[in-house]
Amino acid sequence: PETGKAIIKNVLGKTQAEVKEKLKTAISESQKLDIAKAGSYTVASWMKTWYEVYAEPRIRPNTKAYYTNYIENHIIPGIGSVPLDKLTTIQIQRFYNKLKDKSLSPRVVRGVHMLLHNCLEQAVAERLILSNPAQGCKLPQLEKKEMKILPQEKIGMYLAEAERRGLLAAFYLELTTGLRRGELLALQWTDLDVESKTLSITKQVN
Repeated sequence: PETGKAIIKNVLGKTQAEVKEKLKTAISESQKLDIAKAGSYTVASWMKTWYEVYAEPRIRPNTKAYYTNYIENHIIPGIGSVPLDKLTTIQIQRFYNKLKDKSLSPRVVRGVHMLLHNCLEQAVAERLILSNPAQGCKLPQLEKKEMKILPQEKIGMYLAEAERRGLLAAFYLELTTGLRRGELLALQWTDLDVESKTLSITKQVN
């Protein structure tokens, strides 16, 4: 559309039969892709477009920090310069392996994968690529850490110190409910229903 010139794709083969087969495949693929747009993106430019149009309007404010960190500090420096329609599964797998070699946790690597996978899935939907190259990648196993709990004999001292500091209610709630710190800090009196003896957890803070 920008130049008015036809988009040409060449196929090569050792025999006429091989060329015909490759030509048939190329024609089939061209009908599945948006030829005018398919070669116009790098991984970086598509990732930024996807984040701005599809991801950012739908995610929570505290989730944006994770997304921008994964995009700006990992995905773009790692594979951002690769043309979107040339990105392969093995390139992505090597990228994940390098992240692991940099001592990033399995949780972070899996988070990067989830983000990249969703981004590429949208590229498939918009006919920019034929299939999602992140689909076949192998991910590191999550590490299982043994839970550490407060010993029974120290609970009394723990709560006594909390009361001395004027924090007994917060620390008692944390100890008995398992609330996350952000959820605990966001609590207001309106979240407490004295009559039904219930506490509503509806928000959190960073």
